[in-house]
Amino acid sequence: MNLNIVLYQPEIPQNTGNIGRTCVLTNSKLHLIKPLGFTIDDKQLKRAGLDYWPKLQVVYYENFEEFFDKNKNNRIFLSTTKAEKIYSEVKYEQGDFIMFGRESSGIPQYIRDLLKDTMIRVPMIEDSERSLNLSNTVSIVVYEALKQMGFPNMK
Repeated sequence: MNLNIVLYQPEIPQNTGNIGRTCVLTNSKLHLIKPLGFTIDDKQLKRAGLDYWPKLQVVYYENFEEFFDKNKNNRIFLSTTKAEKIYSEVKYEQGDFIMFGRESSGIPQYIRDLLKDTMIRVPMIEDSERSLNLSNTVSIVVYEALKQMGFPNMK
């Protein structure tokens, strides 16, 4: 397993489907923290994930506390527009967890406070009130991490 991609309460099935497809093609595991803004059998989710969804390694958590309790001994990076550190300024390792927030509201303050030392961001123009699409952001960060690791087990 190269990486662990964590989505905190994702809301848009197409994004989660695209991210699932990215996970399959990068040998990464997808972790979904509930509640989800859609059902797993959602046709939009399946359409975006195409025939990759059955090949996806996915773990579900009822809430953040369950996720954190099971994974707190791992390195967890938190991708948020509120971070000072740019995503390419950290050294990633195989097995790292990278968490991304909800499309509409990101990551709650209490989680940002808990993981403040590992927060990262993708640079955008100043004074932007919007952010990149979630699936695009995941791809940017995942491929930087994989590049640093020498694209393990990838052709």
